[in-house]
Amino acid sequence: MAKIAFDNEKYLQTQSAHILDRIAQFGGKLYLEFGGKLYDDNHASRVLPGFQPDSKLQMLLQLKDQVEMVIAINADDIEKNKVRGDLGITYDRDVLRLIDIFRGFGLYVSSVVLTRFNGQATARAFQARLEGMDIRVYHHYGIAGYPADTAHVVSPEGFGKNDYIETTRSLVVVTAPGPGSGKLATCLSQLYHDHLQGKTAGYAKFETFPVWNLPINHPVNLAYEAATADLNDVNMIDPFHLDAYGTTTVNYNRDVEAFPVLVAIFDKILGQCPYKSPTDMGVNMVGNCIVDDEAACRASRQEIIRRYYVAMCEQKQGKGREETVRKLEMLMRKAKVDPSQRRVVAPALHRAEQTGMPAAAMELPDGTIVTGKTTDLLGASSALLLNALKHLAGMRDTLHLISPVVLDPIQHLKVDHLGNRNPRLHTDETLIALSICAATNPMAELAMEQLDKLRGCEVHSSVMLSAVDERIFKRLGVNLTCEPRFQG
Repeated sequence: MAKIAFDNEKYLQTQSAHILDRIAQFGGKLYLEFGGKLYDDNHASRVLPGFQPDSKLQMLLQLKDQVEMVIAINADDIEKNKVRGDLGITYDRDVLRLIDIFRGFGLYVSSVVLTRFNGQATARAFQARLEGMDIRVYHHYGIAGYPADTAHVVSPEGFGKNDYIETTRSLVVVTAPGPGSGKLATCLSQLYHDHLQGKTAGYAKFETFPVWNLPINHPVNLAYEAATADLNDVNMIDPFHLDAYGTTTVNYNRDVEAFPVLVAIFDKILGQCPYKSPTDMGVNMVGNCIVDDEAACRASRQEIIRRYYVAMCEQKQGKGREETVRKLEMLMRKAKVDPSQRRVVAPALHRAEQTGMPAAAMELPDGTIVTGKTTDLLGASSALLLNALKHLAGMRDTLHLISPVVLDPIQHLKVDHLGNRNPRLHTDETLIALSICAATNPMAELAMEQLDKLRGCEVHSSVMLSAVDERIFKRLGVNLTCEPRFQG
């Protein structure tokens, strides 16, 4: 397993303290725009081993009594049924999921704001559902010329048209199910209305990547570019920070390009901008909590390779662009890495060449690599999963964990009743069969107990997997890559 590179406890303490300082800077009220994933930041946990996927949520829990959550969602995204790619659920469903998660942790979710609201029927239906859950709903509208036409944006016909979101706590976290949801505009609109009412408040941005106090071509920052290659995000030196302080810091193109407009908006709302650079706006302390730089570099280089394989598969499936693949090749050159440095690739391809059928390989926590081949009974992913569990449990490779008494009826159901031509078990069917056997077979039960040890393991398949197998590996927390090759 990857060596620990990040001090998570230090992060929780220093990050929450830094946010408290920023609240005090603005007289006790701060709107904090939360970029990226607040609850399940798996990218951060992959490139910074030791960073927990829910670290940012745990950090907010340090400030629990001062925090209230406002969730922004673009009404057009509700209308279009926009899907969050990593979870495969629509943005409106993700809002409900986030509400449940935040409430489950005891965080106060005060409201949801429907941005770019124009009376969309699906948005109204979603509002009714939220109000049935005792969630207040506000409307923000599209503003002509936003953000460049600052005279119109900061006026009664611009931000002035928006509902004012009633908040009661000192730290208002504005988050969203994904990009383009209107988080920044929501924060700025609130500042406008607060200023009209004579209230003092400030704005800050929480964006984990790029890490402002790491070099621009540090592998952690290159891995961020790899993660956003399809968005054309580019890391760059913050010229405003360099000019103001003579210090080199890293930001990304969209924030740097938008900063002059933000300065103009702040000038109109507050009389002057409280920040001299995009870096000033941030409250990110991640870079101060890296305890093993080389371990972070190794993990980040592996992430870039994984992103490269994902981009190649998406291009093969017609879901991605060649430009994205080319950009990732350039990032691999910058990071001085290539696909051969992913240890599971060669064993998977070698096994596939030996058998003439799809195969897969997994690197276990102790560094051991196991493989799985396609058989008459099991797909390569299922065989790999069972072989990995047997190795972790200290069992011999030839041991059969699934009884024919369980296996035969499943295959009979698939072929004779459900019309499948292929009787081989997918990973979900394999795990169900194994769990049934575990009720009477202690060895199968012991194998089941190893499942948690697969989290963070590396897997490579010689072909692109079915959606079912891909989903199971994702739920197990496995880092999966595939050759850009169809199975059939």
